[in-house]
Amino acid sequence: MRRLNIALAVAAVIFAAPAFAQQSAPNPTTLFTNVHVFDGTNEKLIENANVLIEGSLIKKVSTSEIDAPGATVINGGGRTLMPGLIDAHWHTMFNFWPVSKVMNANFGVLSIAAAKHSGEQLLRGFTTVRDVGGNVFGVKMAIDSGLADGPRIYPSGPYIGQTSGHGDFRGPNDVPENPGTPLDYNQRVGHTLIADGVPEVIKRTREILRMGASQIKAMAGGGVSSLYDPLDVTEYTFEEAKAVVDVAKSWNTYVAIHANTDAAIRMWADAGAMSVEHGFFIEEDTAKLMAEKGMWWSMQPMDAHGDDAFQFESPISTAKYEQCVAGLDKVVALTKKYNVKTAFGTDLLFDPELAAKQGLFLAKLKKWYTPYEALKMATSDNAELLALSGPRNPYQAGPLGVVKEGAYADLILVNGNPLKDLDLVADPQKNFAVIMKDGKIYKNKL
Repeated sequence: MRRLNIALAVAAVIFAAPAFAQQSAPNPTTLFTNVHVFDGTNEKLIENANVLIEGSLIKKVSTSEIDAPGATVINGGGRTLMPGLIDAHWHTMFNFWPVSKVMNANFGVLSIAAAKHSGEQLLRGFTTVRDVGGNVFGVKMAIDSGLADGPRIYPSGPYIGQTSGHGDFRGPNDVPENPGTPLDYNQRVGHTLIADGVPEVIKRTREILRMGASQIKAMAGGGVSSLYDPLDVTEYTFEEAKAVVDVAKSWNTYVAIHANTDAAIRMWADAGAMSVEHGFFIEEDTAKLMAEKGMWWSMQPMDAHGDDAFQFESPISTAKYEQCVAGLDKVVALTKKYNVKTAFGTDLLFDPELAAKQGLFLAKLKKWYTPYEALKMATSDNAELLALSGPRNPYQAGPLGVVKEGAYADLILVNGNPLKDLDLVADPQKNFAVIMKDGKIYKNKL
């Protein structure tokens, strides 16, 4: 009887083991030859180089011949080899369906759709994203274990916001809330969490970190897609903001804030937040303050009108969006003036046609930045921002966003030189000959 119990216990462990625990086979050795390397940090290319990949990491970068018996050899033919692209403001769960469909979707179906679209994103050359809102943990787990294709994900999990804040997507008649009222569906599945008062924001922030967040996303001011918070609103009190930041600090990570107005950014800067998402109304003194504190501005190159402008189901959101985007030129000038650390993100939401243009939005940076500045922003600069998550960083085997020995082998082989023609990144299907992530080739048109 005892042997039977032991056998049943062993069988239970084997058959109950989740599929995501399975690990894919080690990646083979790959050698890129005859490539010009943009290493992610320096404007000058490493010409006529060879790059050896062993497993998931870059083993060697050399202008001399590399002897690698048994390696798969890819002759770059003089193309440009560069780091995989990083989107510092992405929503894996929210980019592909209209907001009304997303907010009412079954979470299981939504996760399957998100995994599918993550595979498409990887083929756009984006090998890493910082996901700043939504329960992406299951999709991340599926990607990391090889069940699905997609970029590396730095998850924020549910964004934390106040009642009537940017993360409050409840119906118009759901307040006043009765004591003991169950959480609405989007809170129950972990897309967003509403918390008011210092004790509650402390608890919710700790819960988000317990879920596996690499950084915390907090709603600090009025937003576009939400209907109950005008743009001028500062969200949370200083005491609440500091409580969120202090909890993140106790876990050795940081807080990224959704904020647009000067007042909201300054209050959260004093509380210790380290990344400002959007910030369309940053004024000069605030830009100077951000530079002094080493804060990041995570910008999105958006258009107010035209084919690439965001489309909203609500005219309220459309009006707020146009008001925000109108201030972008001014903010870029101020952040450049004071050398504010700047990250590139897209925040492409609720529109599959826009999501497919992710590379085009990177190319839009040429309005304000040189191709080198834009590509550095989307590679090594964004990687520097991601590294603020410290020990919460889910990918610690090597650095991201660079082509150097010991770095993750996340690479793109480009038909042409994007340092001279940034528009090459706008059409990845045509211009990206090879896409590699973690040493595995996902696309090879050679």
